[in-house]
Amino acid sequence: MSGPTAPPGAPQTRQGEFEDFVRARSGALCASAFLLTGDRGLAEDLVQDALARTWRSWKRLHQTANAEAYTRRTMYHLHVSRWRRRKVAEIAVDAVPERAGREPDTALRLAVHAALLSLPPTQRAAIVLRYFEDRTEAAAAAILDCPITTLRARVQRGLRRLRVRFPELVLGDPDAQLAQWEREFNAEKGERRA
Repeated sequence: MSGPTAPPGAPQTRQGEFEDFVRARSGALCASAFLLTGDRGLAEDLVQDALARTWRSWKRLHQTANAEAYTRRTMYHLHVSRWRRRKVAEIAVDAVPERAGREPDTALRLAVHAALLSLPPTQRAAIVLRYFEDRTEAAAAAILDCPITTLRARVQRGLRRLRVRFPELVLGDPDAQLAQWEREFNAEKGERRA
């Protein structure tokens, strides 16, 4: 049930602006939350909690046009803090289901999803932001409230863990790619120490 609507051409209220924001961005927020949590219900709860906090800060946020960034950042921080508090056991899948005839991507999506769930929340969040939401390093680091070097380390550790634990998801020769990644990682680590 919503309140009275403003006549056309009248300035929109704060509540109306927030409702428009929620309608426009809820789908994208839920998709990211699902990648983080692995559960539709938990994802919806996470988005709802993040949006409730966004509403409390709406007056300040809508004036600076940072509402979505604030909501995403809140969502990632809530997810990590919930994980630390509860230490919820992850559900491991013994085998990826066989590929269905009509949906060729289903098995791959399930395998990628299971692989993401095997990562610690901080690494998972970094990889989701960088590769599923296609955020820049600076944007992802800002959302996670960490330095870019920390974000890079989380992404590198997460990718390494995924490559080792799920070699079937690596395209091409996994050993050659892992060796190349190791060389790049060690070279970058050496540059930082110099």
